[in-house]
Amino acid sequence: MAEGLARHFDADLGELETRRFPDGETYLRLLTPVSGRDVVLLATLDRPDAKLAPLLFAVDALRDQGARSVALAAPYLAYMRQDKVFHSGEAVTSRSFARLLSFYFDFLVTVDPHLHRITRLDEIYTVPAKVIPAAPSIAEWIETHIPDAFLIGPDEESEQWVRDVAERAKVPSAVLEKQRWGDFDVAISGGSLRGIGDRQPVIIDDIASSARTLIETVKMLLKVGAKAPICIVVHPIFAGDAYQDLLAAGVARVISVNAIEHETNTIDISRPIAEALCEWSAQNDELIGAGV
Repeated sequence: MAEGLARHFDADLGELETRRFPDGETYLRLLTPVSGRDVVLLATLDRPDAKLAPLLFAVDALRDQGARSVALAAPYLAYMRQDKVFHSGEAVTSRSFARLLSFYFDFLVTVDPHLHRITRLDEIYTVPAKVIPAAPSIAEWIETHIPDAFLIGPDEESEQWVRDVAERAKVPSAVLEKQRWGDFDVAISGGSLRGIGDRQPVIIDDIASSARTLIETVKMLLKVGAKAPICIVVHPIFAGDAYQDLLAAGVARVISVNAIEHETNTIDISRPIAEALCEWSAQNDELIGAGV
């Protein structure tokens, strides 16, 4: 994605060197001059614990080398799901992570963060931030490639933006109900699938980590006699064997937005991210991108 962002807003693509020492610590060195320039660090933050230390080291190195400002382009923004205390003593990691990134960066752009009880990023992030919706890009792809789609949201949380995609793509939709008891213990029950007929079911979800929500939705659709569904995912984390398990469940195809690098990446989100960065840098003379 770094090359796509640099191309879309005519920026230089910076370089840095990073490696692990035998004891597990990180070595990082900037290879591109940044003095007086505005810098964008691209870091999609799936598997965030391994990426966080190098990311913060890079910010400090950039400022030490005279960078004028540092933005974070994080297509996937981690630690958004633990947004309240469910059991006494739990850390509200979404707030802790937000404080950390807000301290280090001057601007943040991300794609469809997992907003639920926290409804806006600025409720926990103090750094100026721009949220890029994936719905327009997904709708455009569906309209072109699956004109007979019937969109399905697997749970109530998905309703608002599944409806948005459906309206943009001019196709019908339905939202199901989900019960979750644990990371791998999920049940999907019906909503109204009236009108699905011979249309192509398309399940849309924001995050596929264990993929249990998608898997159970696929099983439910096949059980009621629907066609093998296509799954569209904004953030394809696919932890462990989740992707293989989803394929084995009988899905026709898995499509993802390139917010996280994965073999299913089909829908490119780099242009709207670049547009947000262009707005941020409109008052500046030069912009340089560096990937971590």
